[in-house]
Amino acid sequence: MRFMILVKATVASEAGEMPEASLMAAMGAYHEELAKAGVLLDATGLQPSSKGWRVRYSGGKRSVVDGPFPETRELIAGYTLIQVRSREEAMEWARRFPAPSGEQADGEIEVRQLFEFDDFEPGPELDRLRELEAGKR
Repeated sequence: MRFMILVKATVASEAGEMPEASLMAAMGAYHEELAKAGVLLDATGLQPSSKGWRVRYSGGKRSVVDGPFPETRELIAGYTLIQVRSREEAMEWARRFPAPSGEQADGEIEVRQLFEFDDFEPGPELDRLRELEAGKR
């Protein structure tokens, strides 16, 4: 089972402020634990939304909207992707995640389970996706 731990953006992360050294050390230690346990698939921080864009779909047309985006609470500042045996194991790792804005500040992470191929009905489209995934390895 794969889970994504999403770090919610803050005013500071949207301003491009880098985390304090103590938080970087805590994040490094946490991700090292994940790696040693063999459950870490990927992890990184994201640039502020001012360096990104959205593609909106409406009436069969696409339009590009440049950042920044005002709704900070809905934005993501980073993620960690893990593969574990159960929801409970994912929850245990999530509980150990360092406070994303430092121990004394408010912050939030969100954990979401990823779909796996077995979650979908069999068919040629799924077979093609499996082939593409196998080619990446």
